[in-house]
Amino acid sequence: MRGTCEVQGRYMRGTCEVQAGGKRDWTLDSWGRMLDSSGLPIRFGQRMYHVTQLQNGLTVATAEMPHMLSVSVGLWVGVGSRYEPARLNGVCHFIEHLLFKGTKKRSAEEISQAVEGIGGYLNAFTSEEMTCFHARACHDRFDELLDVLLDMLLDSRFDPVEIGKEREVIKEEMAMYLDEPQHQVQELLNATLWPDQPLGRPITGTEQTLDGMTRAHLAGYLHANYVPANTLIVAAGRLKHRQVARAVARYARRFRTAEPPRFSPARSEQRASKIHLFTKKTEQTQIALGIRTCSRQDDRRYALRLLNTIVGENMSSRLFQVVREDRGLAYSIYSTPSFFGDAGDLVISAGLDTDNLTKTLRLIVRELRRIREAAPSAAELRRAKDYVIGQIDLSLESTDNQMNWLGEQLLGYGRIFRPAEVKRRLREVTAGQIRAAARDFFRPERLNLALVSPLKSANRLAGLLK
Repeated sequence: MRGTCEVQGRYMRGTCEVQAGGKRDWTLDSWGRMLDSSGLPIRFGQRMYHVTQLQNGLTVATAEMPHMLSVSVGLWVGVGSRYEPARLNGVCHFIEHLLFKGTKKRSAEEISQAVEGIGGYLNAFTSEEMTCFHARACHDRFDELLDVLLDMLLDSRFDPVEIGKEREVIKEEMAMYLDEPQHQVQELLNATLWPDQPLGRPITGTEQTLDGMTRAHLAGYLHANYVPANTLIVAAGRLKHRQVARAVARYARRFRTAEPPRFSPARSEQRASKIHLFTKKTEQTQIALGIRTCSRQDDRRYALRLLNTIVGENMSSRLFQVVREDRGLAYSIYSTPSFFGDAGDLVISAGLDTDNLTKTLRLIVRELRRIREAAPSAAELRRAKDYVIGQIDLSLESTDNQMNWLGEQLLGYGRIFRPAEVKRRLREVTAGQIRAAARDFFRPERLNLALVSPLKSANRLAGLLK
């Protein structure tokens, strides 16, 4: 490679000539990575992201990061708690646990040893719309990681004894969460935001639904819903896409083909703000104010992402400054957006002395009203954009986060949004669009307040949400 460059601030710009012929404009960022004109790392003739769909519908996606020593592998399935019928609430999470409990060729202990014994780690999570089993180790151990993950999915035994034991383990997990008011209030909020539908049910299920699940229910649900058409094998790190695709193809014939499941649309008949109180003897009152917003398919999501940053995502946010720094009313206050296939929410969470509850809620509602009435300043908007874009850049330095980026986008959108594309869309958001999003979403008929508190009644709080 030959080239010339000029230094401009913290970046270095120039043109490189690739031996295969042709020139490419490039930028050297502050971490020393060469980026192309779209902001993606240059791989000299190779794209960073690759996607292959095998003949049976199984999708293989990779992020080639040759400068890394590790590789992260994720087995993603487009199924989660909102796909479950009410009587099987918690089945996806139960299956997640059981896939670690032994296969035809490995015991539960041998599964963990196969990964941890080579210096790696293995874990999994279940969400409303996705389930992921993931592992990470040195790049030369990719084949072993892939074999363990696919062995778990394709050959788990579902031993009745292990099912019985794991049922009790999950009940202990649920009891642990109920002992954590900051977690309990989120479960309470979900049931308030999305009543009588899957999005409002706990991902873990309930004791009643867990007790009703038999081996036939669990194995049958796995075979019917964890199918090639909604399954991804995603790998990120020091690897070559062709080698990964070939390795996965060796397992393809062992998958059972079937139509992927679909979830029922989210419903909302809310016409006024709602409050749900769970009375409990606690040192603090935990609150979660949930606001129904938009889906991941809605173009307003970019403005909402920045609106969330301005309102409560970090220590510079309005809520942190007003509630904690200026008045000392809470140790922790923050906001978080969530996006689903056809719905979404933004949740403001705080833990505070019960005597400060009314003052804090007034301040929160005041800040929501303030950004509805006046767009953020140019400086505040610039800081929000720089923060969100910077967080994207920092997170994608990791093989785990690159793996998550691909898995979440392919299952959520059916395509990969390049980081440069997302950052461009964020930079294009105007102050007026942020105010418009606030006016769309920060409305009384979209507000839902959940509390875990020593309070006996929440009647006096209703007027604060108008």
